[in-house]
Amino acid sequence: QLQASGGGLVQAGGSLRLSCAASGRTFSSYFMGWFRQAPGKEREFVATISGGGGGTYYADSVKGRFTISRDNAENTVYLQLNSLKPEDTAVYYCAARPSGRAFEYWGQGTQVTVSS
Repeated sequence: QLQASGGGLVQAGGSLRLSCAASGRTFSSYFMGWFRQAPGKEREFVATISGGGGGTYYADSVKGRFTISRDNAENTVYLQLNSLKPEDTAVYYCAARPSGRAFEYWGQGTQVTVSS
């Protein structure tokens, strides 16, 4: 089970930190990811991190502005959102996948709204 939090309303140029708490004892064996879905658009990939935290990958649209990290002792993955733009407005979802498989576990989403 994944529980995302930390969303909110922020002005353009501002920052937010999203958190996703996971239940279970094998958290470190899962790749974790963040996705987002804006109104009227399809869900899109934002960032992913390997089980140990040493590997990360970002969508071009957020590279250099967002940072994904994880704390395996706390079973939590984070997404630091900096230099936010109105086009970053979306519901952000965290997800988990075993190595070699597609994302198959999803959180409930947290709303991020960036005002201009």
